Amino acid sequence: MAKVGVVLAGSGVMDGSEIHEAVLTLYFLDRSGAEIVCMAPDVNQLDVVNHLKGEPSDETRNVLVEAARIARGDIKDIKEIKTSGLDALIFPGGYGAAKNLCNFAVKGADCIVNPEVERVIKEMHEAGKPIGFICIAPVIAAKVLGAEVTIGSDKDTAAAIEKMGGKHVIREVEDIVFDGKNNVVSTPAYMLGPSISKVALGIGKLVDKVLELA
Repeated sequence: MAKVGVVLAGSGVMDGSEIHEAVLTLYFLDRSGAEIVCMAPDVNQLDVVNHLKGEPSDETRNVLVEAARIARGDIKDIKEIKTSGLDALIFPGGYGAAKNLCNFAVKGADCIVNPEVERVIKEMHEAGKPIGFICIAPVIAAKVLGAEVTIGSDKDTAAAIEKMGGKHVIREVEDIVFDGKNNVVSTPAYMLGPSISKVALGIGKLVDKVLELA
């Protein structure tokens, strides 16, 4: 039974993990019999968005505390994670991946990745273990590993990926890209949408590929 880490970035597409993507990842992992280890950095969110109105909210929220909502409380601070105990790692998307796990949403190609997030990625990579990146999260793979990834077809994000030393491949929502050199799997998910059933097709394939590699 594979032990797979799932890195969350809060709760909610506009300022945290995209909840559909996160739950689909957990569902497909559990359905395949994998042991899941949810984790998130113990830091404040870059911002908080009122998801009903789509407007900024004048409050402060913690990434780990908010991510615990998705994990039903069963979650670890990422700095406590020893990657030697993991067989694979998956990053759901949502703006939190680009705001809280790194600052791509603000800095673009000049972004900085959270040190603990970068640590677990590099340790998994050095051990030859597979890592999956969903939606906007592949920008992290480009920044840290220079990986070949897909975020769908968004030209500006694709250009930033190339600028960071990665390679972008255009794919449809139900497709994945596998970078065999870096053991990285990616899928566009809600970068393309348009619905949870379509997004599920790509995430299911990504989880299956990550587990196959693990």
